[in-house]
Amino acid sequence: MHSNTDTPIRILITGANGQLGREFRELERAYPAFQFTFTGRAELDVTQKVAIKAFFEAQTYDYCINCAAYTAVDKAESEPEAAQLGNVDAVRWLAEACARKGIPLVHYSTDYVYHNQQNTPFQEGDSTAPQSVYARTKLAGEQAAQAANPQTLILRTSWVYASFGHNFVKTMLRLGRERDELKVVFDQVGTPTYARGLAHATLQMIRKVEQGEVARDRLQGIYHYSDEGVCSWYDFALAIFELAGIECKVWPIETKDFPTAAARPPYSVLNKGKIKAVFGLELLHWREGLREMMAR
Repeated sequence: MHSNTDTPIRILITGANGQLGREFRELERAYPAFQFTFTGRAELDVTQKVAIKAFFEAQTYDYCINCAAYTAVDKAESEPEAAQLGNVDAVRWLAEACARKGIPLVHYSTDYVYHNQQNTPFQEGDSTAPQSVYARTKLAGEQAAQAANPQTLILRTSWVYASFGHNFVKTMLRLGRERDELKVVFDQVGTPTYARGLAHATLQMIRKVEQGEVARDRLQGIYHYSDEGVCSWYDFALAIFELAGIECKVWPIETKDFPTAAARPPYSVLNKGKIKAVFGLELLHWREGLREMMAR
């Protein structure tokens, strides 16, 4: 913890031009005690081991929040090397660099690591069974980071969307305005998560540790974070159109009628009891998060 309350807490954000990274930029003013360094690929290419080493030797930070990732779920099936580089190697190199400096790494993972025949919300200790290249590389990245740096915090999240980048909400808004009807799968169930809430929660966790409300050693290991509630992609699409006032008929279809390169888990709802108990976070219902994003 900082003994001198006047020194700003220096936070490095990697992948700062992605949908989650850009939400951190939006929150910068809300956290005056934090001094952020935002890096995109131009400033710090995390897929270059030498670049990471040099970058960390030149400056000192108190925390590193890694928002860089290979997120093209279907494309990963035909690009396993790129997914491995972005989701495993880059994460290991970042974790090693943080370990050399003795600082925590915050890293994001996915509900897709759980691909079991379970129908009750997953807890952090439940067994993983990733079924796609994307999910397998995300799980391997978690393990690589934790092995390289004990001070690694993994936040497994689900169905992330934002006002930025490519995501389900923006795709639906576009298609809903272009077409009279759409087919959306109803047999994959999970929880949409507004990226701004995820970014905000991450910074709250750090702030609570810095203010001594939560022990520093709780800022490591695996935690689940998503918005509250449960829905299918079909329900999610209906809610998007309802809020946007879009007249588009949505037909529920089964996963088998909409084949994708990568398999998606049929059920991947996350239990958030641990993060709420340890950090006292209050989470929004997914409809509230969606309403907030649409209002922006």
